[in-house]
Amino acid sequence: MRARQARQQMAPFREMLPLTRFWLRWRRPSVAGVPGNNLGVRKVASGVSAPSSASPRALNIFDRDLKRKQKNWAARQPEPMKFEYLKEEVGSRIADRVYDIVRDFPLALDVGCGRGYIAQNLNKETVGKFFQADIAENALKNTLETEIPTVTVLADEEFLPFRENTFDLVVSSLSLHWVNDLPRALEQIHYVLKPDGVFIGAMFGGDTLYELRCSLQLAETEREGGFSPHISPFTAVNDLGHLLGRAGFNTLTVDTDEIQVNYPGMFELMEDLQGMGESNCAWNRKALLHRDTMLAAAAVYQEMYRNEDGSVPATYQIYYMIGWKYHDSQARPAERGSATVSFGELGKINNLIPQGKKSQ
Repeated sequence: MRARQARQQMAPFREMLPLTRFWLRWRRPSVAGVPGNNLGVRKVASGVSAPSSASPRALNIFDRDLKRKQKNWAARQPEPMKFEYLKEEVGSRIADRVYDIVRDFPLALDVGCGRGYIAQNLNKETVGKFFQADIAENALKNTLETEIPTVTVLADEEFLPFRENTFDLVVSSLSLHWVNDLPRALEQIHYVLKPDGVFIGAMFGGDTLYELRCSLQLAETEREGGFSPHISPFTAVNDLGHLLGRAGFNTLTVDTDEIQVNYPGMFELMEDLQGMGESNCAWNRKALLHRDTMLAAAAVYQEMYRNEDGSVPATYQIYYMIGWKYHDSQARPAERGSATVSFGELGKINNLIPQGKKSQ
């Protein structure tokens, strides 16, 4: 019932919100469905990377093995669709952005696909073949139905097992916020894209679940004399453009949405987060909270954010990003100093246009 109510709350959003939008020994990971030679798979690390396989420049913030277990647990639940309302909504919005690009994509890749929330919203006229990659094998075994021919690949977002210039389109929905080395992951996506290929992604933003974060911090400070981080850190929106540019993308677009879902209380929200596979997996997380602290946090949540009907809101901030891989056919800005009219003369624009063109 709660999941159905949440889906009903989110249904009007499309109408309300505008759609603006080292030293390692590499080995080939398992690829289900087709032999690796059919796609030009390159030798890379296995699907789930060990902590030592991260780039030396990367921060080791998240326990990736724990995240894999959380996602596998969520995918094994009898009715996982009860908790997928948010991922289905964001997946549909990414699909809308794919449809906004007037071209076909013979070969596409979904990085961190989960159960395939993007593919179910696309058709075979737009995407010829879809490769779905994720670290959770149970999610790949239980992907949602789609009319597009698909191949599932057990792979880490930071170690994509594909050769350079392979895909026409790469998408990613609500997965990259769990990556330790986001610059490397974006570089890998850029690497596997063909020239003039496009990357369309979505990830949680910094204001996600601010209500829950504030409530837990206030309650823990009052009851235990201090607080620990219980919500994972998120990337700032002003950093995304820089990271995409550093990875090699151009013609960048970054925009944000906020989706608000109402829950009966804080504990129902936390249950849904667990069902989504979105529980905290940061290394510095606190193992548990005292019962009194949890009850106090729930009371603070109700007191500070309660709606008129008694429910409590949870805000999910979503960053959407689009970046293109360079190709000579792409439009480029004119060279500096090549303008023939200055901004100071724009007020006289009508006098500069020939009379014949005005009448047309």
